[in-house]
Amino acid sequence: MTDAASRPMGHWTQGFIEAQAAELGAATNTQLAYARDLADFADWLARRGLHFATATQDHIESYLIDCEAQGLAKSTRARRLSAIRQLYRFAVEEDWRTDNPSIRLRGPGKDQRLPKTLGEDEVGRLLTAARTPGRDATRNTCLMELLYATGMRVTELVSLPVSAARGDPRLLLVQGKGGKERMVPLSPPARAALKDWLAARDAAEAAAKAKGQPASKFLFPSRGTAGHLTRHRFFTLIKELAVAAGISPTTVTPHTIRHAFATHLLAHGADLRSIQTMLGHADVGTTEIYTHVLEERLRDLVLTHHPLSKGRGHS
Repeated sequence: MTDAASRPMGHWTQGFIEAQAAELGAATNTQLAYARDLADFADWLARRGLHFATATQDHIESYLIDCEAQGLAKSTRARRLSAIRQLYRFAVEEDWRTDNPSIRLRGPGKDQRLPKTLGEDEVGRLLTAARTPGRDATRNTCLMELLYATGMRVTELVSLPVSAARGDPRLLLVQGKGGKERMVPLSPPARAALKDWLAARDAAEAAAKAKGQPASKFLFPSRGTAGHLTRHRFFTLIKELAVAAGISPTTVTPHTIRHAFATHLLAHGADLRSIQTMLGHADVGTTEIYTHVLEERLRDLVLTHHPLSKGRGHS
């Protein structure tokens, strides 16, 4: 937190926009819009001796009131709040802040933007696509099963040390941002996929060692500079699996699988505190967004399938 507070606000904005581009595939125009909106908010804070790291909910509300006083359209104010909300969601994920001061704010005339997620059937189709026989099927299956079983951030997943996966673990030790560690349980399918991948990985490592190549400390090794599968490559991989599964690739990212993990757990009776722990959220307020996702999905389900919503009248 102290280190983050010492960084110029422009560094916060740059880090956020780069993550949007890398993980969510944000278009150039979207990135420019985020930059403009966040620069305006940063200027407003700076004039008051404030920083992204110290701004409170009251400060954000005051900023939005000033925007309204300037005569800005509702759509513009809603867009600026969306940019601020997403910046702070990213800051919490990166442990630059321990709380999200924008989580309970509602846009002018618009509902809170909810994270995109996937249905259980869609996740099932992605897992089936990962298991399709091919050169990397064992690895891809392990990646997808671990991601859906744990809700890990993509960086946490691709950089997992192989030592964390030894011994057929029931719980996986995950090191998150800021060096914070947490334990997440593994489902039987994830454990089976992990066992299969370890056998294939170790055989490949043994063959490489026989050729004089050094052993890798990572569960998903790569010959690249990082030494492990990169987040960019995994982002591309998950898009390829979406196409193979017959799902629009625009709706599938590593983060939507993380959202699906949380939403599906909540739908099956898990409590928010447990989900908060598994996701590595510092503030349960960040986790509460999934109650809204679930409520929206249930509402859509009723409107689509309830007999009273099908031409029976609503008087």
